[in-house]
Amino acid sequence: MSSRVEKFFAHLERVTAEAEPRFLPTPSSRPGLPGVTSVVYRGLPEPGMLTAVTYGLSLAEHAAWRHGRPELCLSVSSPDEGWAHALGFVAERMRGVCPFSYGDVVDLGERICGESPMTAFVVFAPAVLAKEDCLRIDVSAPGHTGPDLVNVQGVYPIHEVERQYVAERGFGALWQHEWDPYDVQRPPVV
Repeated sequence: MSSRVEKFFAHLERVTAEAEPRFLPTPSSRPGLPGVTSVVYRGLPEPGMLTAVTYGLSLAEHAAWRHGRPELCLSVSSPDEGWAHALGFVAERMRGVCPFSYGDVVDLGERICGESPMTAFVVFAPAVLAKEDCLRIDVSAPGHTGPDLVNVQGVYPIHEVERQYVAERGFGALWQHEWDPYDVQRPPVV
């Protein structure tokens, strides 16, 4: 029988067409809770892009997680694995604190990655996964009572001025603008 992590990685293998992953660990800052791993895929969904998916965020508890627990997915037009490291850091530090619901903003207070002035992530549906590939992924381990479901949430890097705009007007107001969510070199849209 497969463990929880084996089931999740098997799911990723299926939806990424067996692309070769690289695993970047982020050590745990919480006793008794394992670290977070960023699973990195170069050239996915297309050449020149990097996609990373976390595993370990969903091992924590949060009162808002009633219909599954989140893991995060980031896709950027960049080869820099610093984005994947930042994703793992955010997942590890904010697990149990942030619900990672659609519209939530995680402000790092500094550049996410050296190549871009963006300083925050906004959470929404992952652009690179179909709905059936990111919601209600059953990772129930042997002996687990009831379903153990994971929902993969997309995170998108944004500028400080965009973070402020979301705080004032809501996430929907930002999402209505025309912008490339993969482009880490783009100017602010507001």
